[in-house]
Amino acid sequence: MLTNPNNPYDEVFGNLSKIVEEIVRNMPEAEHARVIGYTIVTRQVPGEPGTFTGGANSGDDDLPYEVLESDTHIFVTAAIPHNAQYAPYADIQTNVVRICIDDHSTTIELDKPIDVIHSMYRVHRGVMDITLRKVPDYR
Repeated sequence: MLTNPNNPYDEVFGNLSKIVEEIVRNMPEAEHARVIGYTIVTRQVPGEPGTFTGGANSGDDDLPYEVLESDTHIFVTAAIPHNAQYAPYADIQTNVVRICIDDHSTTIELDKPIDVIHSMYRVHRGVMDITLRKVPDYR
């Protein structure tokens, strides 16, 4: 990778890459681990990626998903089935997010109101990452 001597972040990204490589190398089942986007996924031998659910899903047909929360954002990560016929999408509303794939949808109720305009989703290599910006509390 080319580095720019005027960019202080070039060295940081190289070091971060080495750290991630070391983490993946020391994970159980490391020979089947892959880094996908910003998500580290380990594979069960043989088979599809394992899924770690952060909350209870509301129905049997729901997709597995994980929810993480910071002070300003809510992050949702969902595994997209490999047999989906159409492009999946996230229907982001003020108090709920729906992950829609083909004729199925998974609804995630949110405890905090969301700034819909500044929220987004991305689907890459079988993983949907949804970033929801919370409405600031000005009290």
